[in-house]
Amino acid sequence: MPGLRILGESVACESTVAADIEAGVDAAMPEIIAALTKPLTPSEKSPKQKVEKPSRIIFKGSNQEVNHFFYGKGWTDGMPIVPPTEKAVAEMMAGTDLPADHVVASMVPKLGKATVEKIAVNAVMAGALPTYMPVLIAAVQALADPKTRFDVFQTSTGSWAPFFAVNGPVRNDINVNCGSGVFSPGNMANAVIGRAVGLMVKNIAGVRKGIEDMGVLGNPEKYSLVLGEYEEESPWEPLHVERGFKKEDSALTVFFPNSYSQTIPAQTSAQGIAERLASMSPFSLSCLVVIPDHARILSSEGWSKKRLREFILKNAPRGEMRRTLQDEDFIVVVAGGPGVWMAALKSSGGFGNSFVTKKIELPRNWDKLVAKYKALVPNYEYY
Repeated sequence: MPGLRILGESVACESTVAADIEAGVDAAMPEIIAALTKPLTPSEKSPKQKVEKPSRIIFKGSNQEVNHFFYGKGWTDGMPIVPPTEKAVAEMMAGTDLPADHVVASMVPKLGKATVEKIAVNAVMAGALPTYMPVLIAAVQALADPKTRFDVFQTSTGSWAPFFAVNGPVRNDINVNCGSGVFSPGNMANAVIGRAVGLMVKNIAGVRKGIEDMGVLGNPEKYSLVLGEYEEESPWEPLHVERGFKKEDSALTVFFPNSYSQTIPAQTSAQGIAERLASMSPFSLSCLVVIPDHARILSSEGWSKKRLREFILKNAPRGEMRRTLQDEDFIVVVAGGPGVWMAALKSSGGFGNSFVTKKIELPRNWDKLVAKYKALVPNYEYY
């Protein structure tokens, strides 16, 4: 393929000012015509691709030196990383039965091959445990599904972030927080799983801030946005069962929100809770996070998930930027601690995207791995 001739222009991104647009087009046209008509140079006709075979060992030094080197290469998210040594990566791959060179998926935009080993490298960098590997592999599989529109959201100006809801026994096996402060820092699984995905988006998919990721404002949720559904405290069937899996399965559901909000209902009756939930779902896709206390109130007054969804479909506001709300446009997840707050994660704009759920496949040595790492939890000193 011949080399491309790239030209700059002066029209502001997504401008609607006709005078600015016409002036910018007029100024650019001579260069466009010249670029289209000037004969190709030999290097443009037959560009030479530079192919390098990287060494497995790319740097040696202290922990601080490794961190500075990785940061200088643009391989981190700005926070310190754990050096991905051969030993650490080998230990991480104990979390799957798949071979190191197995390609889980090709990740856009650069079609980087997400091999098991590359997933493990980024997992180590994020501070993961080997027990997180099955979840991370499922996450890569989910992002590769075209229905997520990962191809749009990770390179858009709109700053979408991947949100992961974890269901099934794996939540308790790896200590995913489902209760109080579910979106707050302090729980390794919630923090690290999202962070590892973010590093893979950068290092495997090739999405770099200000180059491929053109988010105007950015999004703090890109650091990590992971929760577990509090199935034990929910009166309703869990999300993954709604989406066709068995209760004993472990599964991961993903979609891309670009805003998060929380509020309280005007009344703590079932009607009051339902009305406020309906008011929080005006965009294309939404995840409504219902705390266990509210779920129990709703259930005690005869509200099933089906009835709640039907009420939201009928009563959600209709914004100018969205189509009529459909049943597949939102999910309800039970999570959080005691109180009255509720939350919504929303994705603005219609891109033909939808929720994607993947089964989490566990390795043969799962019970042994869980026994090794499950006791690693915060133990706070009380006053």
